[in-house]
Amino acid sequence: MAVLQWIAVALCVVQGSYMLIDGIRALTTGSYITPSSGDHAGQLGPWARIVERAGIAPESAAMKWTFVILGLAWLTVAVGLGLATTWSWIVALVVAIASLWYLIPGTVISVIVLVLLVVTPLRSIG
Repeated sequence: MAVLQWIAVALCVVQGSYMLIDGIRALTTGSYITPSSGDHAGQLGPWARIVERAGIAPESAAMKWTFVILGLAWLTVAVGLGLATTWSWIVALVVAIASLWYLIPGTVISVIVLVLLVVTPLRSIG
């Protein structure tokens, strides 16, 4: 597997794992993972303001399930890209675009994955 393909797979695993864990935690305990100290202790990230502006309550069950579903989607994309399946490129593109709202770390990872998909030889997978 090429280096860029490994990088894309690793980024998908990081994004997917965190979103899945955060979503499951939010569903089971009622709250997302938040900083335990500092200026932002107990506060959700900037993504919460974006989804609120879109009319979605960040603490709603629908939003928590969105985290779980996107987390699973990212992990599925990681497997697909790792195996160079024919469907992985387009699904990775859709999942990365669908996760751009997840400021800041999720947006950065999504943009990097999008660049890897569009500008590198990974494009030939799909």
